[in-house]
Order: sequence, then C-alpha cells, then structure tokens
Amino acid sequence: MIHKHVQFYLRHVKDDLPAGLVVFLVALPLCLGVALASGAPLFSGLIAGMVGGLVVSWLSGSQLSVSGPAAGLTVIVFNAIDTLGSFQGLLVACILAGILQLTFGFLRAGIIGAFFPASVIKGMLAAIGLILIIKQVPHATGYDTSYEGDESYMMETAESSFHELFDALNAFSLGATIISVVALCILLAWDSAWIKRKRYLKLIPAPLVAVLWGVVYNFLASQYAPDFAVSAKHLVSLPVPEHIGDFFNNFMLPNLSYLDHLANPKLYIVAITIAIIASLETLLSLEATDKLDPLKRLAPTNQELKAQGVGNIISGLLGGLPVTAVIVRSSANINAGGQTSLSCFVHGGLLLLSVLFFSQFLNVIPLSCLSAILLHTGYKLAKPALFKEHYTKGMSQFLPFVITVAAILVTDLLIGIAIGLAIGLVFVMRANYHAAITLTQDGSHYLLAFNKDVSFLNKALLRKFILHIKENSTVVIDARKAYFIDHDILETVADFLKTAPDDNISVELIDLYGKETLNVNHQPLVVLKERG
Repeated sequence: MIHKHVQFYLRHVKDDLPAGLVVFLVALPLCLGVALASGAPLFSGLIAGMVGGLVVSWLSGSQLSVSGPAAGLTVIVFNAIDTLGSFQGLLVACILAGILQLTFGFLRAGIIGAFFPASVIKGMLAAIGLILIIKQVPHATGYDTSYEGDESYMMETAESSFHELFDALNAFSLGATIISVVALCILLAWDSAWIKRKRYLKLIPAPLVAVLWGVVYNFLASQYAPDFAVSAKHLVSLPVPEHIGDFFNNFMLPNLSYLDHLANPKLYIVAITIAIIASLETLLSLEATDKLDPLKRLAPTNQELKAQGVGNIISGLLGGLPVTAVIVRSSANINAGGQTSLSCFVHGGLLLLSVLFFSQFLNVIPLSCLSAILLHTGYKLAKPALFKEHYTKGMSQFLPFVITVAAILVTDLLIGIAIGLAIGLVFVMRANYHAAITLTQDGSHYLLAFNKDVSFLNKALLRKFILHIKENSTVVIDARKAYFIDHDILETVADFLKTAPDDNISVELIDLYGKETLNVNHQPLVVLKERG
C-alpha cells in the first residue's frame, strides 16, 4: 500500500510536525523568490506552495517528496508571460500542462525520464542556474532603472540580460547590496563543514537565517542610518487581508478572458513545454528523494505524474505558478526527520496560515534577501565542480553537458534541450557503432564478433572490417551475443561468403541460425564452413 492507515501517520506525528515546520521555513522564502524570478505576482508563488503541500502531498505516492514552485521553471514561466502577453495566459497554460501531465500518468509515461541522458538534464539545470545568477544580480544590487512594479528585471534575450547585468553593477543601492552580500555569505557559510558539525545550527534552515538578517538590518538601518536602508519599493509586497473575505479576493479565479487565450497557438507550445519540463524535474527529484529516503521506499512514477497534473490544474485555476516535486525542499524534509507525507501537508498548512495572519510581517522582507537565496540556488545548480566532474568523465559526457548549457543560454530552454539531446544521441550512436562489432586478429586467424544487436547503422563498420581480412586466412563470425541481426548485415555477410573462396579464405559462422532475420534467399543461414 502507498498510503497507510491512520495509525501509521499518527505514529510519526512527533517526527512530521517539526519536519513540516522546517520545510515551511525553507519553502516560504523560496516560494516568494521563485515568483520574483518568474516575473509573476509574489502571491502566486505562495499559492503554488500551498497547493503542493495541501493537495499534491496526499495524491502523490511518495511519503517524503515536497512539491511547490521550482527554480527550474522560472525561465519558462517568465518567457511564457512575455509570449502570451499576460499572467492570465500563463495560468491557462498551467491548467493545460496539468491536463497533459494527468494524461502522461494514465499512459504510464513515468519512464520518460529514463530516455533523457543525465548529462543533458544536468546541463539544463546548470543553464537555469546561470540564468538565475544573471537575472537576479539587479535585484541583489537594488538596481531599479527599468523597474515598473512587476518584480521583474528579466529581459527577453541573453544579450539584453547581460546588458542589464552590467547596468546593474554601475547603478546600485548600497543598502540592498549589503543585505544581499551578507545573506549570500550566510548561505555559503551554512554549507561549511563547521556548521554541519553543529547539530543545533544544522537544524536551522539557511534561507530563514538570511531572511532574518535582512529584516533586522533594514529595521536598524531605517532607524539609525536611513541612507543605508532599502525603500518600500524593494520590499516584499503582499496584500494584507483585513478579514477572510479579503484573503480569497487574492486568488485569480478563471473568467471569460481565459477563453480568449485558447485561440492563441503559442499557448499550446507553452503548455507542452511546461508539462515536459515539470514532469522531467519531478521524476528526477523523485528519483533523488527515493535515494535519500532512509527507509529506501520507492514512489510510483506514474502516480506522481497524476498528482502533479492535478496540482497544476488546481494551481492554475487559483492563480498560482506551476508546481513540481522539488529536491531542495524534499531533502530538507528528510534531513529534518520527516517520515510521512504528513510533514509536507503541515508545511502547506503553515504557508496558508502565514498568508492569512502574518502577511504584514512578510512585507518587511527585503527583495535582495530573496535574490541572495536565488543566487545561491543558481550557484549550486551551476557550480564549477559540476563542469569539472563532466570533463573528467570524458567528451561523451562533457560535450552534451556543455553544449546544452550554451544552447539554452543563446536560444531557449526547449531548443537548448533538443540540441543537447541530438548531441547526446550522436555519442550514443557512435558508442554503439564501435561496440556492436569487433574484429580481432591472431596471425592468419580472425574473429569477427557481433557483441550485441546489429542494425544497418553498423553496415559500414562491418564492410570496413571485411576489407581488413587478408587472403589465405581463416575467419570465424560469432553471433552468439546478438539477439537481432538486421537484414542489411546478413546481406553483407552473404556477399562475403560468396567472395571468400576467391581469396582462399575459410569462413565459419557460429549461431547465425535462428536469428530474427533471413539471408538474401529468404532462407535461414546455417552453420557453414568454406575451405579453399
């Protein structure tokens, strides 16, 4: 059983309640930060976090995975808002993406993640990390030349993003820069071995410490050194409900304007992109979470896709960002001692309570704090050690990785992944091309071995090896390891058998009989020995 009886969850309440609190403290700034990086209303990030905790947690087959808005979708979301012309257009795309994910689950497409090379997926994440760094520097420095109230400094192209980056370095707010630099140092320090050895410090989420630093600094600066404080423009701005009715007014429920977007063909491209990338990120996160689970439980991937699909439908209907399973929050859940999906549900409930009753306190958080968290996230996704790791694995891993990164930076996410997949496929075909057939020589004796299934792709290599066989020699063609032999290959072998006696070449065929293909006369090839 995936979902247990009530007593199972009650037995772990003592573990799941504190773990849910830790995940909430990690998720709160990340929900706000992801919305900020996506160019979306900050409240939409909190909606996605609540849906991930309150809904997806019980539909998912994973006991420890935590869902919510993800940094990996920020680029897609921002570009979608720009492409579709409004945030409402993104919400429609989110709903359609959820329907697609639900369909993926029913079609048992949970194995889709296995068809994407790890080097390409890691290249995608590294590129997203670099984009986060480029696009968050303006927030981190308080640069507001192009600020128009939509919490977005993100430009349309890589070139303009770099221009914006350099402009931000020439015109910055001292207070915002101090906050972000110190917050970034806190986040980096929290990864150090010294902090990890301190059990009481290890239990405190680094993003929470960074946020508390920014709030305390700005409060003191505004009291005693106003020139070093940040203005209200650079603080989180969430609507503060005076009563429950005001709270529900913050949700963007579907209206007739949603129907207008259905006639836009770009909407379906965006929806497919969100569905594919969100599903991949979810499946990769689920695999990592299963590996981190101390109890080594395995979550069903198809059920996870269905849960994420329902989550994205609900999030889109309520005005939230797309949701995925997120490894940062899931690992925080595991490290905090979470045992069941109750901890994820608790985190969602705490997000709801914080928005209902504590919005005025959230509005004192400087945006530069959130930018520092996103800069740190970007660094972890694209740290130099990752590039070094792939380089040491060889060109077959390094080139697809680095080309995916470069392609995404100069084009967009979907095109970049497609290019990375094409490069990865070339290396797979190249490896298969050389490994499928081998030729070894011992004096005048040759062994031509079919080491795996051979197709028409190996025809050129087979001809090359045949041309290397000298006259007055003996050849053994061993097909015992091959379960399938393509017709083109057998035709080439048959041609060789006809010409071999002319060069005084003796040929012995081993285990070609019974394969799935036939010879040129459409009769099974039998064990044959020709002697000159």
